[in-house]
Amino acid sequence: MPEGHDLPELTDDERHLASLGYTQELDRTWSGFSNFAISFSIISILAGCFTSFGLGWNNGGPAAIAWGWPIVAALILVIGLCLSELVSAFPTSGGIYWWAARLGGPKAGYYTGWLNLIGLMAIVASVAYGCATFLDLTLSTFSESWLKGYSLNRVFLLFLAILAIAALVNIFSSQLLAIINNISVWWHVFGAAAVIAILIVVPDRHASFSDVFATTINNSGLFGGETSGWGWLFFVLPISAILTQYTITGYDASAHLSEETKSAADGAAKGIWRSIFYSAIGGWILLLSFLFAVQDADGVSKGGGAVAGIFDQAMSSGWAGTVLLISTAGQFFCGVACMTSSSRMLFAFSRDRAVPGHRWWATLSTRKVPANGVILSAVIAVLITLPALVKVDINGAPVPVAFYAVVSIGVVGLYLAFAVPIYFRWRAGDSFPVGSWNLRGHHRWMAPVAIVEILVTSVVALFPTSPGGVPWNDGFEWKFVNYTPLLVGGVLILLWVYWHVSVKKWFTGPVAQVKVGSVEVATS
Repeated sequence: MPEGHDLPELTDDERHLASLGYTQELDRTWSGFSNFAISFSIISILAGCFTSFGLGWNNGGPAAIAWGWPIVAALILVIGLCLSELVSAFPTSGGIYWWAARLGGPKAGYYTGWLNLIGLMAIVASVAYGCATFLDLTLSTFSESWLKGYSLNRVFLLFLAILAIAALVNIFSSQLLAIINNISVWWHVFGAAAVIAILIVVPDRHASFSDVFATTINNSGLFGGETSGWGWLFFVLPISAILTQYTITGYDASAHLSEETKSAADGAAKGIWRSIFYSAIGGWILLLSFLFAVQDADGVSKGGGAVAGIFDQAMSSGWAGTVLLISTAGQFFCGVACMTSSSRMLFAFSRDRAVPGHRWWATLSTRKVPANGVILSAVIAVLITLPALVKVDINGAPVPVAFYAVVSIGVVGLYLAFAVPIYFRWRAGDSFPVGSWNLRGHHRWMAPVAIVEILVTSVVALFPTSPGGVPWNDGFEWKFVNYTPLLVGGVLILLWVYWHVSVKKWFTGPVAQVKVGSVEVATS
């Protein structure tokens, strides 16, 4: 603090932040609604429900989606409530990492921070690539001059353009960024409602309740396509849960933006659980509208389980294009918000010197934006998505194995990171310094439920999604491999080596900018 600075003149938010060891560097201009908006935008039912629909369809079918979404979503809400209590007590941009370090020590914070960072960058990649795919579909639907047929190279170029635009918005216009996030909420609400209305009114016929809630499908190529038995139940069907687990993620953005949010101890906490709750309800209704619009289940399967196949069956090209356009715009909003969250996490982690080249990533531009961190997030997103340039067909249909891999990387990285502070908060018991928003003792049962759910789905996310990706199968090829275990495992090994060779000698966790305890925590 500059000499002569009078701490009592600080706002409650600044006092709370100072009590955690930090000065107010970022602009605190976000409202509680804007904080909710960014998590709601990153969850984005117009992104995940559309782009990862094939995971549910091919690994369980309509019944797995119709029943699996509300069950998994309820468990994710428990996770979110646990995180809400944590952010209320510790509203810092470091979020997940900071909580782990505060409660479990430097080593816990180090690994948690890296898992969180890996997950966030993978989410940036997956959302931008999904947006590029749907933009290509939209253009080919509306424009006769647009090149027909799927092109990996063309989609990848669109992917690069979308990342570049998202980066420019994040770097040069914080006002535009806030406007986009606020618009995004209403786009997701009214856009999803419009899609549901279109799918109810336009198709000539709809599937029956039995078709939706009782039809099972196994297009994975595993276990002979059977939809019964132990292999189906414990290996194929669980993969369908990744549809929900991937869609409802990224809500830790409310924590990463807490240093820019007014009344953060309350606003950021509510931003997390409310974004999950409303997305869970809206996402289920949206998915049911997809399933009831199916005209020919076999035709959808022949198209790789892509949701676009449902629209082509049920509607004219004009209506199908409208639905695709609504989704594409929502995915773009989501991608912009994902990059914001990723760059803020990188800024906070670098501020505590845990990232190589930390001075670059912890530097703010004249606009008070971590511009270098935005650029790095975009570059990493490109690098981990390069395998998407390899063409992969399964049963004659193009399948985005690389897209599903970055989806899985995002799920594993983010959710394992969530598990660490939740575990340490559970272990702390009544000694935990709760904030203004807290679980009032319900952490005793919520925390273990959250941890078990995370561990199970993280293991499922490592499963191969086709026979060609199983190393001991005769038809094994690297292009079919879910490379999540390789990337996440490889990074963890490097981090383990880096920790023992260097980091443990100097890394002590969050680096205080002001003397902790010099001000009173404002938790009223």
